[in-house]
Amino acid sequence: MLATIFWDFPNHIPLFGFELRFYSLMFIISFVLGQYGMQYIFKKENISPKLMDSLVYWMIGATIVGARLGHVFFYDWDKYKNNLGDILKVWEGGLASHGAAIAIVAAMIYWSRKYAKIHPLWTLDRIVIVVALAAGFIRIGNWFNSEIYGAQANSVFETVFIEDAAQAIKQRFGGDIEDISFEPSGKVLKKNSLVLPELDLRISFYQSNEMQTSKYAKDCLGILKGLERENQNILILENTSVEVYQSPYGWEASTKVYGIPRYPTQLFEAVAYWFIFIILTLLYLKRGAGNKAGFLLGLFLTMLFGFRFFIEFYKEIQVSFENSMSLNMGQWLSIPMVSLGLFLIFRAQKKYNS
Repeated sequence: MLATIFWDFPNHIPLFGFELRFYSLMFIISFVLGQYGMQYIFKKENISPKLMDSLVYWMIGATIVGARLGHVFFYDWDKYKNNLGDILKVWEGGLASHGAAIAIVAAMIYWSRKYAKIHPLWTLDRIVIVVALAAGFIRIGNWFNSEIYGAQANSVFETVFIEDAAQAIKQRFGGDIEDISFEPSGKVLKKNSLVLPELDLRISFYQSNEMQTSKYAKDCLGILKGLERENQNILILENTSVEVYQSPYGWEASTKVYGIPRYPTQLFEAVAYWFIFIILTLLYLKRGAGNKAGFLLGLFLTMLFGFRFFIEFYKEIQVSFENSMSLNMGQWLSIPMVSLGLFLIFRAQKKYNS
């Protein structure tokens, strides 16, 4: 354990009475940069810029629809099969990169044949360059959202997702909470082979008296204790006491809790995907890899989903049924992607050399 990141950054920017979520902002940045990247490629290869608008529409649609349906069918079908209307509630969360990958491939095949009248592999070999760039930004969005994080572990850059715990409490009490903070005390607790940093949890409520503040604070502890293990980032010890006191600003409560450290896998993935973007870009610009039909697509699938298979060993499971699986759903879905990628690489090399 070298450094502990106490991640308590809000997941949105207040903007003129509207909450601009960082996850949405990362999506916007991804598509804007991706559009500039493809415009450069179109210009470099003398492709009509008029095709750009339709390409963007199909890319955005395929990414959102594919990612949503991927989550629904791969991870949470039992929840949605009797509530099909909830599939449309994208704002409640639930996107899967494997679904997005499948939808993007299908959409680009259709776009290439219907609009551009070019071979689909030409499009896919170039679109994956900007997709790798976008994937990194989307993982940064997951970081801001405190989601898709790593398993519980002490590590060099271990992270305690404090904001995630704070949001769980705020969702229960709504606008009743005036202020909530988790401050590291410098002390630690050793439990189940983990070293947990001690945190001073302080909460104040609007228009509350001593008795209400005490009750609300204990309810907050109950909320944190009730979270499932894969969503639990704060440990509450049995018989934890709550101190209630009156400050110049009103009644407040404080208690001692413990942060659960995790691998910051969102950051690991973001760095890996940007590294893949750099490799694909250099091969395209410096080595003429775009002339090998299917090579860049194959390399993208092999590297990205190969890394995805590896990093899943360090991530928390996303849904409970994965507990009984030897490999989780993300790993099983990555295997055919890597296999397809290797096939495309060998096929492209063989055709290029023949």
